[in-house]
Amino acid sequence: MAKPGYFLKIAIVCVAAAAGTDGALAQRAAPSPAKPEMMENCPGLVASRTPRAIPVALRLAALAADQVRITYAGHSTFLIESPKLVRIATDYNDYVKPAVVPDIVTMNHAHSSHFTDRPDPGIKHVLRGWSENQQPARHDLQVQDVRVRNVPTNIRDWGGGGTERHGNSIFIYEIANLCIAHLGHLHHTLTQAQLNEIGRIDVVMVPVDGGATLDLEGMIEVLQGLKAPLMIPMHYFSAYTLDRFLQRLSKDWEVEMAEVPSVLISKTSLPSKPKVLVMPGR
Repeated sequence: MAKPGYFLKIAIVCVAAAAGTDGALAQRAAPSPAKPEMMENCPGLVASRTPRAIPVALRLAALAADQVRITYAGHSTFLIESPKLVRIATDYNDYVKPAVVPDIVTMNHAHSSHFTDRPDPGIKHVLRGWSENQQPARHDLQVQDVRVRNVPTNIRDWGGGGTERHGNSIFIYEIANLCIAHLGHLHHTLTQAQLNEIGRIDVVMVPVDGGATLDLEGMIEVLQGLKAPLMIPMHYFSAYTLDRFLQRLSKDWEVEMAEVPSVLISKTSLPSKPKVLVMPGR
């Protein structure tokens, strides 16, 4: 189990509190089949030129209607903000948190650094990527200009001797005509059925430790299957594990090192060729 000492907290200065969101509890939807419309909802890159993702200064401005702000809090936690300032925290836990209370949190069950049993009571929507009876958790939540859905995957159980079925979820956030995927604590490569259900992805947040999660070659296979134009590493415990991942990926994809832990992304700012964007923190 990862320890708090591994995490470097990033100070984030954010804009004013989010606009009001629906206060209803998040509802579990019926299992979603592999939907052809996901290819339309997540149509992938449209830019014909090669603009870069735009680094965000620490004094954050309001978002345009086609922009999403992604801020790396550390480990596997990102703060994702929509044009209507719906805020989402990924793999929300007791150790690494964004500086504001999010509207939506998503969590996974592999280790305590990826979930909490004590979420802030101000969070309106708490989406757990697993269920207590080892049945697949299913979420399809719409809050203002944000849709959140999930695709369940398996994990190794905490004792290391077996499998916890559906203990992890790949969460997909559909915002501003973008589809952003967070792989969570992924332990295995993806089937074609899972890839079909995920659909076309623009941005993927990928664990790169190569041991606690999927091994390096297996993770590269996943990235090749997803074909996301922008890949953001997370879940690494040292410069060595990050560098090992980057050295392997740099053979096939461009690598960019960001100077700040926030970035603005829009459909037209996606790179025309797949790129790895490394944001400060771990």
